[in-house]
Amino acid sequence: MKIAIPTRGKEVDDHFGHCEFYTIFDIDDDRKIIDRENYAAPAGCGCKSNIASILKGKGVDTMLAGNMGQGAVSKIALVGIQVIRGCSGDVDVVVDAYLNKKLVDSGLTCADHGHHGGDHQCQN
Repeated sequence: MKIAIPTRGKEVDDHFGHCEFYTIFDIDDDRKIIDRENYAAPAGCGCKSNIASILKGKGVDTMLAGNMGQGAVSKIALVGIQVIRGCSGDVDVVVDAYLNKKLVDSGLTCADHGHHGGDHQCQN
């Protein structure tokens, strides 16, 4: 199993499309982390990039994310990656909570990108 987390610093980024990089965790059959890598995020809005197919090509099957627009959720789901939204905090703590079955998808998506003057805001 491979898990990707949109990351800024050491935290889950508040918005998938603006993360610095994706932390990709490689998980063994005993649900233990055996490796991790950081993959630099492509420039621009996540829903308009090819990040879904890139992550799938790296073997990712689950994404633990903060907020995401419906376009991004749909693109990621289309390539077969399960999305769990509403995550926040340190990526190590979040992946541990997931591995211990303590995370549930919030079901919330960002309703509007708000592209005004280069500003990108999530509005629920």
